[in-house]
Amino acid sequence: MSLKKSISFLLLLLGLFILEGNNGTVYGSLNDTPPSFEEQFREMGNKTVVEAVKDFEKHCNCGVKLPTMIPSIPFTHEFGEFYEDKEYKINDSLQIRLVNSEIRHNIFKIDIRPLKNKLDFEGSKYTLQDGTNGIYFASDLFNFFVFEKNNLQYLIGIHNMAANIETPKVLIDIANSIN
Repeated sequence: MSLKKSISFLLLLLGLFILEGNNGTVYGSLNDTPPSFEEQFREMGNKTVVEAVKDFEKHCNCGVKLPTMIPSIPFTHEFGEFYEDKEYKINDSLQIRLVNSEIRHNIFKIDIRPLKNKLDFEGSKYTLQDGTNGIYFASDLFNFFVFEKNNLQYLIGIHNMAANIETPKVLIDIANSIN
């Protein structure tokens, strides 16, 4: 056998030896458990709704009113996150999520931002009980209602696969529950 063939054969044997030595066994500690549902949200920067609201109010020097009504589907967890746009100073927002750890489509969200940094949306126009105008629209995953109140822009949404809900009516009722 030539030297080249001998080296190739030895490399092949070495590769097979290495592959056989690692037969797919994974080593780990018995204490290695995946993070809980709550821990996953906390790792993404989420807090309690109360903590996030306080952070947002302090930053924006405003008072946040939350709805007294929520969709009539089951939720297991509530999370809040205040996002401060340190680079552009135009995307500060408060994000609130009500989720169900067992029913993944049961998601209700509220995004609040200062009115000076509001976003524009197009859709069907509705009027709240107090005369406030709002817009209903649907995206690929969520149905939304956006309106302005107390110098804030509110964007409330529900996952479009969450139960059989008359979405515009429910979102408008929720918006009407904010005083």
